[in-house]
Amino acid sequence: KQWYQRRVREIDVGEAEPRTVISGLRKFVPQDKLDGALVAVVCNLKPANMRGIKSQGMLLCASDKDHTTVEVLIVPEGSKPGERITSDMFTDPPDPQLNPKKKIFEKVQTDLTTNAGLEVTYKGELLRTSAGPLVAPSLVNAAIR
Repeated sequence: KQWYQRRVREIDVGEAEPRTVISGLRKFVPQDKLDGALVAVVCNLKPANMRGIKSQGMLLCASDKDHTTVEVLIVPEGSKPGERITSDMFTDPPDPQLNPKKKIFEKVQTDLTTNAGLEVTYKGELLRTSAGPLVAPSLVNAAIR
């Protein structure tokens, strides 16, 4: 049953080949909301095998506190596949691959949220591409997962 709730996507992240990303969005996001959409993907996580399929990234979404509403983040129009999402506090290049034993992303994730304007922030700093900030469709003070 849990596997049925997973959705396998091929996502263009600006590399030679698209990445396979498995998400648990089937019960939250209709297929047509993802088709052709610009999405935010964490690409430097260690690939994970899920039922024999290697997931090579994590699709970022906003979620309410009880995880009953989940929304795919809106990447600003004009952003390019593979463009780095950044903020003023991120000045160093990202690690090529995060060490899963150090739980780096899990620690960062606790400070990823949306503000009153639905913009995605990390410790209060806007996350953006060169085209503007990432936003959630409707969730204020949402966790970003």
